[in-house]
Amino acid sequence: MLCWLTIAPTALWAAVRLLGLDRGPLVQALAFTPYIAGVSVLALALALALRRWWPAAVAALAAVALLGVVAPRALAAPQPAAAGPTVRLLTANLLAGTGDARTLVELVRRHEVDVLTVQEFTPDARTALDQLGLDRLLPHRQLNPEVGTPGSGLYSRWPLTDVGLRRNLNGWGFTQAYGTVTIPGAPPVRVESAHPSAPYALDQVGPWRADLTAQPPATPDGGLQILAGDFNATLDHGPLRALLRTGYVDAADAAGEGLVGTWGPYDGDLIPPVTIDHVLVDRRIAVRSVRVLALPGSDHRPVLATLTLPSPP
Repeated sequence: MLCWLTIAPTALWAAVRLLGLDRGPLVQALAFTPYIAGVSVLALALALALRRWWPAAVAALAAVALLGVVAPRALAAPQPAAAGPTVRLLTANLLAGTGDARTLVELVRRHEVDVLTVQEFTPDARTALDQLGLDRLLPHRQLNPEVGTPGSGLYSRWPLTDVGLRRNLNGWGFTQAYGTVTIPGAPPVRVESAHPSAPYALDQVGPWRADLTAQPPATPDGGLQILAGDFNATLDHGPLRALLRTGYVDAADAAGEGLVGTWGPYDGDLIPPVTIDHVLVDRRIAVRSVRVLALPGSDHRPVLATLTLPSPP
């Protein structure tokens, strides 16, 4: 009985994850799948130690299933043979503008960031960032500062064209600034600061799913696109995996850094870190490295992706 009570939750978790049954309260729970993958190994070890073979068989299936979807995120994947210029892209959620502006500008300066996307971007944050010199480091921008959490921004070292703003019509009404970056020696790249609604309560699961479904799909036969921001979803959530299947690659996953947490305990909450901030790139773009950095004052950690673009056709 002890074996079955230990194994049943991991087996059910594996079934929910593999079948894509992220509905209702399961949406929030699935964000912690990497931790349950570790628990599944302990459950298997217990069944084997007690020589309970049927529970051990079920535990083995659950462990293989969960590790099979989680473990590859820690392994770097082969990259396309892109030979264009290198772009360093940073994305950061500012927690209603309370993320430390000085730290953010220093990250841009130290890591020679070329493109920056920000979420929960406020008028005060815009003023503070420019006073600290961000307007000189990244002079081209498409900005929508708003009081509270809906604001969004896109900064670039290079000129932006076809700029605009999308407002997610569900849940929190987060906005998403976008524009096409003109980079010497590379095709134009459309970059958007992504911020779908958060499934923080049961009545917000529908808006969360709708916002993720409404994200611009990749265009494998068209122009290059990058979505970078706070997706409020992990790679264990079906809507994000569906978006990836349109032709994107999760940069952290491709670089073997897909298990590094980006949201959780960073503002004092007692919650294990989960990975909900992502840089999704067109499959023709090579991911060279990904680093998760620190930003005091925010409950998110910025994600820095170093990318190599393809050469112009």
